Amino acid sequence: MSRYCRGRGARQNGGGTEIDLQGLSVPNLANNIAGKGRFVDQRTKLGMRRLNRGPLVSMLLAGVALPGVALADPTYDIFETPERPSLNFYGSPGLVDMPTAHALPDGQLAIGVSNFAGMTRTTLTFQATPRLSASFRYVGIRDWTDVVPGNFDTYRDRSFDLRYMLKKEGAFWPAITVGLQDFAGTGIYAGEYVVATKTFDNTLLPGRVKVTGGLGWGRLGSYGSIGAPFGGNRGSFVGGSTGGKPSFDQWFRGSAAPFAGVEWAVNDRWTLKAEYSSDAYETEDGSREIFTRKSQFNFGTEYQYSDGLRLGAYYLYGSEIGVNLQYQLNPRKPLTPVKITPVAPLKVRPSRATSPAAWDTQWTASTNQQRSLRDQVKEVLDASGLSLVALTLDSAKAELRLRNDRYQAPAVAVGRGARALAWVLPASVETFRIVLVEEGLAQSAVTLRRSDLEALEFDPQAADALLAVAGIGEATPRLPGAMENDDLYPDFAWSIGPYLSPSYFDPEEPVRLDGGVEVTASYRPAPGWTVAGGLKHRLFGSVGDKTTPSNSRLPTVRTEGPRYAREGETIIDNAYVSKQWKPGNDLYARVTAGYLERMFGGVSAELLWKPVNSNLALGVEANYVKQRDYDGALGFLDYSVATGHVSAYYAFGGGYHGQLDVGRYLAGDVGATVTLTREFTNGWKVGGFFTITDVSAEEFGEGSFDKGINLTIPIGWFLGEPDKRSLSTTIRPIQRDGGARLQVPGRLYEQVRSGHRNSLEDQWSRVWE
Repeated sequence: MSRYCRGRGARQNGGGTEIDLQGLSVPNLANNIAGKGRFVDQRTKLGMRRLNRGPLVSMLLAGVALPGVALADPTYDIFETPERPSLNFYGSPGLVDMPTAHALPDGQLAIGVSNFAGMTRTTLTFQATPRLSASFRYVGIRDWTDVVPGNFDTYRDRSFDLRYMLKKEGAFWPAITVGLQDFAGTGIYAGEYVVATKTFDNTLLPGRVKVTGGLGWGRLGSYGSIGAPFGGNRGSFVGGSTGGKPSFDQWFRGSAAPFAGVEWAVNDRWTLKAEYSSDAYETEDGSREIFTRKSQFNFGTEYQYSDGLRLGAYYLYGSEIGVNLQYQLNPRKPLTPVKITPVAPLKVRPSRATSPAAWDTQWTASTNQQRSLRDQVKEVLDASGLSLVALTLDSAKAELRLRNDRYQAPAVAVGRGARALAWVLPASVETFRIVLVEEGLAQSAVTLRRSDLEALEFDPQAADALLAVAGIGEATPRLPGAMENDDLYPDFAWSIGPYLSPSYFDPEEPVRLDGGVEVTASYRPAPGWTVAGGLKHRLFGSVGDKTTPSNSRLPTVRTEGPRYAREGETIIDNAYVSKQWKPGNDLYARVTAGYLERMFGGVSAELLWKPVNSNLALGVEANYVKQRDYDGALGFLDYSVATGHVSAYYAFGGGYHGQLDVGRYLAGDVGATVTLTREFTNGWKVGGFFTITDVSAEEFGEGSFDKGINLTIPIGWFLGEPDKRSLSTTIRPIQRDGGARLQVPGRLYEQVRSGHRNSLEDQWSRVWE
């Protein structure tokens, strides 16, 4: 295998997403000044910034506007580990089939797989803020056409939920939550609810008892109605609907019905549940005759098998046996605790009075001595997994430009760069200016005084104190007269390894998978220049087994994914030349040409404005591309399109990021994409997006508009060692042609912002590692 793989995560491949699994080994670099046998556990070093940053942030954290309600909890402690509630059959905090009011711990991801009466629900839930959670659900209902004829024996559906905790549980008041269930799907599970839950610790029973009561509408108001508090008529579920659009006019309308239940945690392992359900299962117990509902009472027992895994068995509606598998994890808690080898303590200068020779500046007149100092700094940086790019020296100050190929936290690279300078440079050099460089782009400059480093290293508040006296500012595009690292260019890297390319949510086969061998290579002849490409050979797979032709009314820019998979056994995945540079201190530019992705090739140009200290960035991208031939070789089809976007990016603080892209998409439609992402300090990212264009819901087809979930997991989270690489995937309910955007390697924003003020300050607590 090659010396180092610079994989860029996942790439879209028609109806699925490819996960690049190659090159996951970590280079075993020597550390000349490392301590032996000592490691630093990074599980609890989570950065310094608070979640609440004013009203704009509060609006993002809440996700909805609720007059009179605090949208973000200013007292919430991110280091707190609140009790983790169990999940119901819908994959949300709940009893058996009904919801409860408690929220998951902040940032928690939960996967629930439940089954009863031939109905399987698989749900992914993310606690996006301390009060707001979102869920995506995929359901399969067997025997759907036994009574009513249809196209599929098993009905499959996708849906989204939102929950917001209005009030946290207190000494006397219960927790109160409002929820929207299946608010943007076909409506088969559509319902709304307000629910309250109170915990009782000191009872005659051992363990803990939770009592829940609530009021439901829609599906959750279909049995035992007490009237329609907010009036209005509500439509019923209609099979075959394209779905995908929020039904604003139906929320909390129509009949409402109460539900209630009790959960008894006997001990840390066993829990008993009982509930009264307000769901009549009108379709399943009525027209479809999938099962017979004899009672509204449900009972169950659950066993906490491990910290993340919980198993449950249940008796539902007086006639059915059900099971529920629940798994929860938190991005802050890695599978393998990240361990980083520490460096030796800072080398403190002797005083000028006692050692005047150490402060002599005659070395500045010697080019050979300066080059020797450069080589020594380079050696120390190499030991920490960092690369010296360039260095300038004079008697009082030094500017070091370095490349960080190892650490997710840029503050670690800054801290280790500063200590490398302190270890090597003569005592007269007082000011260190450290510039982070990413793919030839100078990101930002951190200015530190050497005397501050010496004075603060063992201070109890060392990180905060150093940030208070540090300067973070713009970096010039180039460093004239610098001593450069001649070993960096030309640079050639290659790798070979497996790949997996899944495709989800086909009604005939919900999960399809291709796999094989991938070879990638990159050549960097000079800073900012990249020549790269990848070849794939498919060894097995089922993505191409789908032979149903596309029914799209638009140019088939994505819906021919199965044909691309079927006709291309050995393919050129991409092959391109890229040049990126800085036209100015706050401007970044890129031009890329070649086979940009599996389905399109052409030319792409991008310009980004991103000041170092700004939360806002603006960009423009223009592309002219042609659709590639199905066999994945060098040929093209007749379809071509000019596409591009104007983009705005904003960092709300606390790890929350927003992005708005407005422009023309691959099918020629015009519209906008909104993306919201939460990023954790260890590199985890969880986000969602939706795209609205001038294509109508009928023209778009099933799903009505493009939407999905983005997920990025850092490799270091698995390996337990510092590693900048990550695995990324995008989960779409369905891949259609409307709102489809070109996949271009090396877009600028993520490269640039990773070394700017926000990213540095978010993890500044790690600067001394």
